[in-house]
Amino acid sequence: MMAFVPLNSHPNPQNVLVIGGGDGGVVREVAKHPAVKSIVMCEIDEEVVNACKEHIPSLACGFDDPRLTLHIGDGLEFLCSYPGQFDVIITDSTDPVVGDSDHQKSKDGPAMSLFNEEYYTKLHEKLTPEGILCSQGESMWLHKELIGSLLAKSRTVYPVVDYAYTCTPSYPSGQIGLIMCSKNPKTIFREPVLSWTADELKQYGLKYYNTDIHSAAFTLPTFMQEFLNTL
Repeated sequence: MMAFVPLNSHPNPQNVLVIGGGDGGVVREVAKHPAVKSIVMCEIDEEVVNACKEHIPSLACGFDDPRLTLHIGDGLEFLCSYPGQFDVIITDSTDPVVGDSDHQKSKDGPAMSLFNEEYYTKLHEKLTPEGILCSQGESMWLHKELIGSLLAKSRTVYPVVDYAYTCTPSYPSGQIGLIMCSKNPKTIFREPVLSWTADELKQYGLKYYNTDIHSAAFTLPTFMQEFLNTL
């Protein structure tokens, strides 16, 4: 979902940037899209990449795709130095705030720089005029206030901002959100520009994503709808 919701919201997602995603899962899925010609990835921790290649090759197989160029380093620093632009940027980061050893206090995590206004502004610069951003959007059950803050910041930079979610059994609460931003004011995230038949879904190896679940991902529980309406 983190790959195909943004990809199928763009009319022609040829050039894609993935920031984070050291397990290779997002790259693996992006590589399945027939329109994609180039994938650039920036991951801060090379040891994560190497460990995933060794221990979870079913995810890390995306690193073998010939369209991929992998950079090791900080995502924000990479954005400041990279000369090109992208049709789609996907941020698959860890949580910005982590708990300490006593499970009571919290502190900034290593991905905090990927959740501030400077980062979202720099992403805007690196997107083409119809460019789309998808960022890891936390869990509405655990991080409602943080989600609200991220959406409010995004709306100061992008004309179209929306929030979706998907089931992720391995993530706390079993659900994770997607913060969706577009530079194109005509974008309607809930209506994918590309729909695939059942045969195409099978051809591309998609076992979860389809057009109906794309649209349904933006249908939020009442408490979350009411909260977002106050922003």
